[in-house]
Amino acid sequence: MSEAAPHRWAVLYPELGTGPVSTEPCVSPEFYARERDIVFKKTWLMVARDEELPNAGDYKVKRLDVANTSVILLRGKDGTVRGFHNVCSHRGNTVVTETGDETFGSSKAAILSCRFHGWVYDANGSLIQVPEEERFYSCFNKAENGLAAVRTEVWEGFVFVNLDAEGSQSLIDYLGEYGEHMGGFPYSELSECYSYWTDLACNWKVSHDAFAEAYHVHTIHAGSFPNTFSSGLANVRLFGPHRTAAVCLSPSAELRPVQTVADKIAGGYAGAHHTGSTLPPSVNPDGMADFSFELSVIFPNLLLHISEGLWFTHQFWPLAHNRTRWEGKMYYRPPTTNSERWALQCAQLIARNAWLEDTATMEATQAALQSGAKTELNLQDEEILVRHGYHALEQFMQS
Repeated sequence: MSEAAPHRWAVLYPELGTGPVSTEPCVSPEFYARERDIVFKKTWLMVARDEELPNAGDYKVKRLDVANTSVILLRGKDGTVRGFHNVCSHRGNTVVTETGDETFGSSKAAILSCRFHGWVYDANGSLIQVPEEERFYSCFNKAENGLAAVRTEVWEGFVFVNLDAEGSQSLIDYLGEYGEHMGGFPYSELSECYSYWTDLACNWKVSHDAFAEAYHVHTIHAGSFPNTFSSGLANVRLFGPHRTAAVCLSPSAELRPVQTVADKIAGGYAGAHHTGSTLPPSVNPDGMADFSFELSVIFPNLLLHISEGLWFTHQFWPLAHNRTRWEGKMYYRPPTTNSERWALQCAQLIARNAWLEDTATMEATQAALQSGAKTELNLQDEEILVRHGYHALEQFMQS
């Protein structure tokens, strides 16, 4: 990537402004309470991958603390994945007993039964069996007491839910041009997943923002990726509340010897030079030789990155105004030999170390911001994705 003008993104996107950004969205409990209702209870949220539910009757329960609910995703015999609140219509017990943030299971008959009193629901959410039904009164109508449905749609194998029962905007319309830009990548073929998560004492945006720019790579990642990535972005594009940009390699980027060997065996290194063949046509359209990966954000809380031979996500689930669950997942093509498995494990260990370097900054940032000593964030031009995130959030909060 050639030397660029220092304020090129401000010139291209003047509507975002250039002034400081308030810290209120990161430290205010009152702002968080409104944000939960206006943003997280009304937008599309990615909660699963299609391949997590390969067969009819497979289900996943995803806990959504930000909305005080959990969602059942159940694949019916017709192949469709449907979503429901995990609440029995009888006395409110959870239909599926949860074992953590995510719970998996399978029912050959594609039905769910509440363990409390045995009420049974089918894959459409309909209540199909009530023990001792004759003891209920005439006002009880079984047809009106199915599971509470959650709008559920799939894009490129990503399963999204929208908790707004009154909403009508489809997932495709919500993604808009972003969906076209990032669609067509072989996500499902790269299904070997390495997954990490942790709870952090910080606001979800503090965690999110640490991954949404490359300005920090020469300092935070001096250990895991020394002199590997450029601190500047390329091909920044804004799609309503969503955004995307290319992260590029530095001119002298070079893998360590063991990384070079591993990359030749199985690929999987975002810091390596690759010739793109599976990227969507709108990603790296100029064929930059120093292109590394596409850094993109689906509003509000999902970062999706694609590169040649791998893709990875970061997702940030609010737990409180100053607590977040971070989930990081790295995907590769499944290995077919022991040498390929070794090579991919080498690649993901480097990625894990980099993510540890990133997450190490977040709680300190939150603690410092909560002191109130500073009430504004000063952003430079290459932090355009961070600036756009606060702009998009403000637009939603005012709508």
